[in-house]
Amino acid sequence: MAPTKFGVGQSVMRKEDDPLIRGKGRYTDDYAPQASAHALVLRSPHAHAGFSLDAAAARSLPGVLAILTADDVKDLGGLPCLFNLPDNPFKGPDYAILASGVVRHVGDAVAFVVADTVAHARDALEAIAVEWTPLPAAIGAANAVKPGAPQVWPEFANNVLFDAAIGDKAATEAAFAKAHAVAEIAIVNPRIVTNYMETRAAVCEYDAKKDHFTLTIGSQGSHRLRDILCQNVLKIPVEKMRVICPDVGGGFGTKLFPYREYALLAVAAKTIGKAIRWTADRSDHFVGDSQGRDNVTKARMALAEDGKFLGMDVDLIGDLGAYLSTFGPYIPYGGAGMLPGLYDIQAFHCRVRTVFTNTVPVDAYRGAGRPEAAYVVERLVDACARKLSMSPDAIRRKNFIPPRAMPYKTATGKVYDSGDFTAHMKRAMEIGGWKEFSKRAKAAKKHGLVRGIGLASYVEVCGTMGEETAKVVLDPDGDITVLIGTQSSGQGHQTAYAQIVAEQFGVPPERVRVVQGDTDRIATGLGTGGSASIPSGGVSVQRATQQLGAQLRELAADALETSPADLEISDGLVRIAGTDRSVSFADLAKRPGVDPSKLDASATFASADGTFPNGTHVVEIELDPATGKIAIVNYVIVDDFGVTLNPLLLAGQVHGGTVQGIGQALMERAVYDPNDGQLVTGTFMDYAMPRAADAAPIVFETHNVPCTTNPMGVKGAGEAGAIGSCPAVVNAIIDALWREYRIDHIDMPATPERVWMAIREHERQHRL
Repeated sequence: MAPTKFGVGQSVMRKEDDPLIRGKGRYTDDYAPQASAHALVLRSPHAHAGFSLDAAAARSLPGVLAILTADDVKDLGGLPCLFNLPDNPFKGPDYAILASGVVRHVGDAVAFVVADTVAHARDALEAIAVEWTPLPAAIGAANAVKPGAPQVWPEFANNVLFDAAIGDKAATEAAFAKAHAVAEIAIVNPRIVTNYMETRAAVCEYDAKKDHFTLTIGSQGSHRLRDILCQNVLKIPVEKMRVICPDVGGGFGTKLFPYREYALLAVAAKTIGKAIRWTADRSDHFVGDSQGRDNVTKARMALAEDGKFLGMDVDLIGDLGAYLSTFGPYIPYGGAGMLPGLYDIQAFHCRVRTVFTNTVPVDAYRGAGRPEAAYVVERLVDACARKLSMSPDAIRRKNFIPPRAMPYKTATGKVYDSGDFTAHMKRAMEIGGWKEFSKRAKAAKKHGLVRGIGLASYVEVCGTMGEETAKVVLDPDGDITVLIGTQSSGQGHQTAYAQIVAEQFGVPPERVRVVQGDTDRIATGLGTGGSASIPSGGVSVQRATQQLGAQLRELAADALETSPADLEISDGLVRIAGTDRSVSFADLAKRPGVDPSKLDASATFASADGTFPNGTHVVEIELDPATGKIAIVNYVIVDDFGVTLNPLLLAGQVHGGTVQGIGQALMERAVYDPNDGQLVTGTFMDYAMPRAADAAPIVFETHNVPCTTNPMGVKGAGEAGAIGSCPAVVNAIIDALWREYRIDHIDMPATPERVWMAIREHERQHRL
């Protein structure tokens, strides 16, 4: 029996942290092949403009090795969109590797400069002569669909890519026709800049003799990038490229996609016969990497007199930006499938429009549509409570899907397998001191402050990336190597997978090595996204380890002259149960005549149904009416993740996602000038990021109900904090504003200025 010290459920310290905190991590920008050149991208300063450029003078400057323009890459394919509507397919515009003739957002790439030094590349960048003819820009999804709005693409009338429906419109209209009351909200989920710690970077080397590329890159998965770049863009066999991912400093979805620079590096490296390095600066990131969120939504709930939800109707507009990023159109459409949330809503309808604007493309960002959906339904449920003068928890209890109804199929076709939603809400309220809140509110008022308390209960779907294969190998020294196509970008895969192996073999984590991010060493892989690494990759590791264990028992049975059924594995040994007779892993690996195929095992797992983590966030805030400043004074989370693999890793994921949500709720917003499309918040001087002082200490517990659709019982956890936090924080703010001023709406981010203005407007109206 494996010792529980290192196994599943134990708080094993992260084994990957020691080199990282000592500055010994190996990130892409640390990789510097000798005599490598440096690349920079010339980007548009206009949101929408015609242009022509002349690079002749720049090409003659000292140290310049190559300048690529649209003509030089016209034979390449564009960046593909990997989603289409199942019933009404659309054909999106071309996402060319370099813009030709027209740019469509600030930061649109028009030229790629390669030089012997970064300084020479910058000189050449500035020497390229560009004639710009500014054009009207469509900014903001709500504005872009108005009659007479500027057209981003001439072939898409009113800037709409598709106008689709989900659910049953007739049944929903019937529910509203018999409603006792109707609650309505109109909300904005603002655009977010993803801002991971390590900006994107890549190094490309070309071997002319083998006609082969090696791309070293910080991403969320090597195989998908290679396949898209080779098959769709460069139009070469995938065997012609090796992609290596070293340490990755954050991703949040945004590093999952292919970007223009990767194909440009390959073309340039082949052209000049040198390795080329490119590292984005933070300004590149703000205008060159896909952004997140950006929905405008109207939602209504039909209510019975007792508070029962009869039907839900939603009108959602998703801003796609200027081009279709890899999964861009899927985010609002797929997210809409989670709009019923945790509630028994029999009649549901949603209209989803996806809209082009002259802004940076939008794609998956931590949660990818599910945070947006949770924000809508949880804001709406609180509006329902106010409409009927019910408490937020009472109306939720009235409408939660009960455990006895599992498995439960929602009106959008999602099948929830497990969960006890009332239980985690009740526990979160207990920890948060919900019943005693009025005393704290009275005490705050004596000091001129207003308190509010809010909650949000969420559910999401995750773990549906597809098949993931793990290979587990017994090394000659008796250690274990796991090869898998997921990619850690800070989550702790080295530790998590080692614990799964430890559960089976009883070896400490330091004896397990995890290899990711190398298309030559790992046959297949989907990368990391959608909280799929443990629900899919973890199951594959577990099954491969179990298979290897069976094979090692066979080898040991021969060595110990016994039956495999009499053997047990622990501490890196195969032992005859109840005796001291054993053989070590190392001896088995070196045993003369051993069949090499018995020393490794592979397993594949995919979950078509996914997993449905859920939970409740309870937030208490204090508001200063004189300044509008919001302070979070208490934060409680109780989540259902099925089974906890490692409590320390889990808490880190939940805390990180929660603070990202707090940032969006209180301060983060990408602002484009509505007239000329300039990104006003294009630096950290203008774009606010959450700091430790912006969040109270988080109390985190689990109330786990094992997942019935996953062999390990686990439910994905990486995005959960970012899903429950935004509605919980904003509901708490509105609770404060409603109690004191009868203000029932504020949009994210609830900055001090917005809060102050809402209070002043209320006071002005009451003076009239």
